[in-house]
Amino acid sequence: MTHVAKFVFSPFQENTYVLYDDTKECIIMDPGCQEIAEKQMLREFIESNGLKPVRLILTHCHIDHIFGNRFVYETWGLKPEIHKDELPVLEFGSKIAEMYGLRYEPSPEPAGFLSEADVVEFGESRLEILFTPGHSPASLSFYCKDHDFIISGDVLFSGSIGRTDLPGGSFETLSESIRTQLYTLDDKTKVYSGHGPETTIGFEKINNPFVKG
Repeated sequence: MTHVAKFVFSPFQENTYVLYDDTKECIIMDPGCQEIAEKQMLREFIESNGLKPVRLILTHCHIDHIFGNRFVYETWGLKPEIHKDELPVLEFGSKIAEMYGLRYEPSPEPAGFLSEADVVEFGESRLEILFTPGHSPASLSFYCKDHDFIISGDVLFSGSIGRTDLPGGSFETLSESIRTQLYTLDDKTKVYSGHGPETTIGFEKINNPFVKG
């Protein structure tokens, strides 16, 4: 069984996820922990459950999803894995933080690059990768077919979608990503978004005011 633990971090109310299974191996996704107390919360959850972090996976590289990259690296020795076209966004993190007066410890360089041809594996779990740009240049979503859920980053929210007015964003591209990559999944597929509560593909196809199925 693949379990999903969610943590809400930083003033951006970003959702950080820890995915783990019965082998106790886990992956950390989009670590948005900025404050010391948030970092301690993440570490205590992992340690108290006897988990072994083996990969750091990013859906995309906007600042609110990478606050904790340095912490994860210094604590567990993991560098982020991203799509190669997100690299400029990751490298611009320090400038963004400076522009907005945000406290940010620069991220380590990526451990490697991911594409839709890859599969993220840990323990007995597998996540298929979907290429879902539009909110950022090369956002990735991660689909667990065995347990019918997807980590969508900031592509699709409950009743909303990711903003498209940032560099590399496009409403047309995002809409296409949602319709061709996400809305083709089963209606019962649970969606874990980068912000806000969980939803399902079926609910969003009918009720999302921005992109209808």
